[in-house]
This record gives sequence, structure tokens and C-alpha cells, in this order.
Amino acid sequence: MAREFSRTQRVAEQLRRDLAQLIQQEVKDPRLGLVTVNDVKISKDLSYADVYVTVMGKEESQAQIDTTLKILNRAAGFLRGRLAKAIKLRVMPQLRFHYDASVVRGNYLSSLIDKAVSEDRSRQGDSEED
Repeated sequence: MAREFSRTQRVAEQLRRDLAQLIQQEVKDPRLGLVTVNDVKISKDLSYADVYVTVMGKEESQAQIDTTLKILNRAAGFLRGRLAKAIKLRVMPQLRFHYDASVVRGNYLSSLIDKAVSEDRSRQGDSEED
């Protein structure tokens, strides 16, 4: 019987949980806003981990995103060391942080759908009055 999850998937999920806590509690840069770790993808040989994050805040400007990614990539060594203490692996993957635009894209598509539905309802209302 095949396993449901591969080892890399289990390690990726553990890294995602631990990184979310570490970024929130251990990274002390005041420029760092609210960061959400959405996903972690690990290479098959466990040498690299691509961490996808979303930046939450009042305004999600490209400058804010770039600053956050720069801070996280500079703190990658520190975070990797903390993860190595918490998770017993022979090799701790190198962390590479990337911005995940799927939440923003999802909100945009949702607003387009809502707009299309409201326009459709208004057209149906106009045709019923005739």
C-alpha cells in the first residue's frame, strides 16, 4: 500500500508551521509587516526549500513586498539555524523566499465575479420591468 504523503511533503509541512512561528516571534526587524507563510516546496534531495509568503498590511505595495522579501532572505541563515535545532534532519534545506500573489489574484477574480453577478441581476431586473 502506497504512502499518502511523501517524506518531502511531510518535511515541507513541518517547515511551513515552524517558519510561520519563527518569523512572527524571532525576526525583530521593525520594517517587517504581517507575513503569512502559504506554502513550502522542497527539492527532492532536501537541499533547497522555496518558501512562498504573503504580505498583509494596509497597502500591499511592490516596495513593501520587496522590502519584506529582502528582510526574509537576509534572515534565512538565522531561520535555518533555528529550524535545525527544532527539526532533526541530516541536512537542513537552504531557504529561498518568494512572494505568493495567489491571494491577491484570488481577491481580484472574486471581485470580477461579484461585479458580473450584480450586473447580470440588474439586467434581469430591467428586463422584468419591461
